[in-house]
Amino acid sequence: MTGTKSILVIGGSSDIGHATALRYAKEGWRVTLAARDLAAAQRNADDISTRSGVDTTVLPLDVLQTGQLASFVAGLSVLPDTVVCVVGELGDQLRAQTDPELATTIMRTNFEAPSLLLEQFAQAFETRGSGTIVGVSSVAGDRGRASNYYYGAAKAGFTQFLSGLRNRLALAGKVRVVTVKPGFVRTKMTAHMKLPAPLTVQPERVAEDIYRADVTRPRDVIYVARRFWLVMTIICALPETIFKRMRI
Repeated sequence: MTGTKSILVIGGSSDIGHATALRYAKEGWRVTLAARDLAAAQRNADDISTRSGVDTTVLPLDVLQTGQLASFVAGLSVLPDTVVCVVGELGDQLRAQTDPELATTIMRTNFEAPSLLLEQFAQAFETRGSGTIVGVSSVAGDRGRASNYYYGAAKAGFTQFLSGLRNRLALAGKVRVVTVKPGFVRTKMTAHMKLPAPLTVQPERVAEDIYRADVTRPRDVIYVARRFWLVMTIICALPETIFKRMRI
């Protein structure tokens, strides 16, 4: 299939990663999933292959092993046209407040490791002269809240990293960076949470918006749950004297 485009999904064992890879596969893209949980990623790969007819490859990758990220990118048999990073760890805010190891894992998983990995792809895409980087961040990074400030702080850092990377690569003109802020998504990671229906989307909705922002309707930053843009605009505009009295 000469000329067929390819996508690499980092976090291929996740629900959003699965849905995103399937969306691209249905358009005929070659798909590779990278994940630490190989068994879960392989289940997703098998499902994608069955439903799309596209062979899906699985590669082992633990993004927290940051010393191996450069060799992972350099060792790819084919540099993808698009890389989508959906790596994330919600963690437990209360535990993280008294468990520095857990707090470190939350911050490294959501900010440090994805940023270092995407920098490697940015350099490879820049050398080639083309490519799209999609980073799935979170509305939690728009303003720090008592309920999840470790996760939110890490996502804020990731959002700013993507913004800076986009600004740098815009000078080259052929490498794009897309920031995705899904809002609440019904996934395994949020299964224990009671989510507000008007602000909650399915993984397939996230996947569709990622595909559009990359392929059919290029955009730089997208809020998947559109209402969240308004909600977060209001929250970010609240004076600190009022905001610190809120329990959100």
